[in-house]
Amino acid sequence: MKKWIVRFASLLVFNIVVLLVIGFLTPARVGWSALWAGIILTALVIWIKPAVHKWFRSMAAKSAHQRTKAGEKVIEALLAFAVAFLVWIVTVWLSGVSIGGGFFGAFWGYVLPPIILLIGWAIYDAVDDKVEAHAGTLYDRASGGRASTPASADGPRIPTPEEAAGRRELNDGLTEEQRRMLDELGKS
Repeated sequence: MKKWIVRFASLLVFNIVVLLVIGFLTPARVGWSALWAGIILTALVIWIKPAVHKWFRSMAAKSAHQRTKAGEKVIEALLAFAVAFLVWIVTVWLSGVSIGGGFFGAFWGYVLPPIILLIGWAIYDAVDDKVEAHAGTLYDRASGGRASTPASADGPRIPTPEEAAGRRELNDGLTEEQRRMLDELGKS
């Protein structure tokens, strides 16, 4: 449960920032709707996006044998854009985000945000382990538990004798008895 809460919270903060960037760079009007739109976008990204992407990919796989490697890369890019476009449409539809600016504003308000979403998702995928680890530490502090990272420990943990013997065995593949017998052979 903690893993899902941490993942949802870290992705929510990231998505709100991406939505604010979208509101700043495109004709989309985000404003305070970024909070609700961020919740919707996060839910879509975690639960709906993988299923839609898998469905689109299975449809494209039927004709994959007819394409070159470059053609396959183009199809993958188009699939990613189509998924981002659908996620953006549903986010606009279910939240208070609006698209303004006439015909050209509406066109760019529906074309540019999926591209920004794709860039945001690529950035998040690159840093998600670090972000989720930091969010997990914050979650542990807020819940009153100890953080699960080694940096938060009071000092280095001393391994038990069994753990030390196990590590030595993993290093050379010998058990304690075999190691003792080899040592005795070297002495005679």
